[in-house]
Amino acid sequence: MNPPIRYEVDGPIAVITLDTPETRNALASQAQYEGIESACAAIARDRRIRAAIVTGSGSAFCAGGDIKQMLERIKDPHLEPVDDRYHYKEGIHRIPLALYHLEVPTIAAVNGPAIGAGLDLACMCDVRIAAPSARFAESFVKLGIIPGDGGAFLLQRLVGPSKAAEMTFTGDAIDADEALACGLVSAVVPEAQLMAHAVRLAVRMAANAPHALRMAKRLMREAQHARLETVLEMSAAFQAIAHHSRDHAERITQAVAQLGRASA
Repeated sequence: MNPPIRYEVDGPIAVITLDTPETRNALASQAQYEGIESACAAIARDRRIRAAIVTGSGSAFCAGGDIKQMLERIKDPHLEPVDDRYHYKEGIHRIPLALYHLEVPTIAAVNGPAIGAGLDLACMCDVRIAAPSARFAESFVKLGIIPGDGGAFLLQRLVGPSKAAEMTFTGDAIDADEALACGLVSAVVPEAQLMAHAVRLAVRMAANAPHALRMAKRLMREAQHARLETVLEMSAAFQAIAHHSRDHAERITQAVAQLGRASA
């Protein structure tokens, strides 16, 4: 059998593809969790990679969890609540931790429905672009459960508390246009152009100084919950490193030369 997660690298761009189209890329197995975690670890080790894209194969980005597996678990008389606690901690929780802490920018190319855990997976990325066929739903309450994979942390940081509460408490889906209007995605792109658009965006990011790019992402992550004084202190420390980098020296020299030519 083919692995459920496909990992490819083309120059400075990595692509992580959920590759079980027969289940609409539902997240349900340790192989999937390990595959995404392993891909993120490979990206973190390879400093030549400067941006990553996450997408799904087939007609869906990710249909969420496997409801058949959920039914089997609740029928198992030997399982206790503590078993499910570790089921999450040792399973799907590996994905938000791996993706969220990646230092390179990540782009979710949402090629179809992103439901439940699928929406949360998209939210784990820095940027989301969507095909017109994309649908987004924080649908856990419709199954009598809660966002168990970080959605309560992620979604409201993207769309604000009110919209996140509406989506979480109703479980209703929104289409790509509404996702664009509320800031969940930054662009809606024709299906046939989605991956090309994602790659072009990744290339534009990757064209920048790699260490500054990584530090800028880390600073943005910390700025979500740190005090201003803490962010300023980190900014000074990171900027000191950046000012003494070879990338900065080369790029500032080029910028000054361009300025001189423009004023000549």
